[in-house]
Amino acid sequence: MTDMLHVVCPHCDAVNRVPADRVDAGGTCGRCKRVLFPGEPLELDPARFEVHLTRNDLPVVVDFWAPWCAPCRMMAPAFASVAKRLESRARFVKVDTERHPELGTRFGIRSIPTLAILKNGREVARQSGAMDAGHLQGWIESSL
Repeated sequence: MTDMLHVVCPHCDAVNRVPADRVDAGGTCGRCKRVLFPGEPLELDPARFEVHLTRNDLPVVVDFWAPWCAPCRMMAPAFASVAKRLESRARFVKVDTERHPELGTRFGIRSIPTLAILKNGREVARQSGAMDAGHLQGWIESSL
């Protein structure tokens, strides 16, 4: 019997059951019919963040950032590039701590950019400071 993974749709937040051995093939949402892995990080507000954190079987890689932060803006293309390459292995999300300070407070974010990897709703890795795509991908792969 094939293991099934719960994957939250990046568009409508519906929870989809995807065979674990077919997650790399992508797939579409059963509710909205859009792709489950669009190839880019998701910008999430607190309500959507909670759904993606608690209902996904995939790890969630979070970039805590703010628009005024130059290192955050410098790292954004690297984060997007790595998200595109690894998106079926994890859900990549961005949280603007300026617009949603409650999430920054909840996770004890003291400097930005800060990256966190969450599995089953719990933090398993954290890294502060900007990274290039190579270092970022290596850190994420070693933490997954």
